[in-house]
Amino acid sequence: MQLLNTLYITTPETYLRLDNDTLRVEVERETRLRVPLHHLTAVVCFGHINLSAPLMHRLADEGIALVLLNDSGRFKARLEGAVSGNVLLRQAQFQRAADPVFTLDMARACVAGKIKNTRQVLQRGAREAKSEDEAKALTRLADDLAASLRALPEAANLDSLRGVEGEAARQYFSGLNLLVRPDLRESFRMDGRTRRPPRDRLNAMLSFLYAMWMNDCRSALEAAGLDPQVGFLHALRPGRAALALDLMEEFRPWADRLALTLINRGQLSADDFAMREGGGVSLEPDARKAVVVAYQERKRDEINHPLLAQTVPLGLVPLVQARLLARALRDECAPYVPFVAK
Repeated sequence: MQLLNTLYITTPETYLRLDNDTLRVEVERETRLRVPLHHLTAVVCFGHINLSAPLMHRLADEGIALVLLNDSGRFKARLEGAVSGNVLLRQAQFQRAADPVFTLDMARACVAGKIKNTRQVLQRGAREAKSEDEAKALTRLADDLAASLRALPEAANLDSLRGVEGEAARQYFSGLNLLVRPDLRESFRMDGRTRRPPRDRLNAMLSFLYAMWMNDCRSALEAAGLDPQVGFLHALRPGRAALALDLMEEFRPWADRLALTLINRGQLSADDFAMREGGGVSLEPDARKAVVVAYQERKRDEINHPLLAQTVPLGLVPLVQARLLARALRDECAPYVPFVAK
């Protein structure tokens, strides 16, 4: 099943080796897990994980991506075999990326999807708020995001569009503290979005979840035959998966919602985070496992896709969106429609 074909390794000092046609996971020389290679499309390693050279060669031969992230989920490297995909589709992608009108339209769609989904997070929080004052504050912020949506058509270039997106993100994150249970707000308070490194517990969770969404979005684009490096909203830079970042924008609020759920239900506590020298904050190893399990479970949730008019598991939505993006690149009459939750 496509939702279950990514293996996440979070335990420090784990050793991964090839055992015939199986990937063997060892911790302190004890075998903890065996996974047939034909069940996998990706192996994602957090922190200091050891791998045998024969295993890396075999993963490349089988087309199984090996992704290396640091403890906080920041991307470090990706090992893949020969590049596959539809060369004609990629050619169309490169041509579209050189078209400033198409680029702006595509970037605008990415930002619209993100703002609409973040606005729903605030609106849901307002409905569930215990305090009338907090409900009003969240409603005001949701109204501000509605104003940002109305401003998108007026953005005449990428810089102004990014400005609208940045202001909307600032407003959204300013209200996220109100979505945390009152008795937990002191421990999980955030002062805006911080990264590299995250400066508080909530930011640490968001960075970790964003990293997993990023990997799934990149894999979805590659499965659709697209080049994840050539995007529209995010500037092109060597080594940057700009299109994967574009696609991920509409899914960031799903990471935010999961982080808030884990906090408010007490599935993670303040003790599940490590305070590093220099002010950085990261998840402890057992907490990383808990977040990965919750993320995999959330991907099984059935979501109503408005464009398809049918339910699909959340974990498959990036693949659906990647294929819709490919269609938009090939067909001028089929503009890209971001996924917006109902």
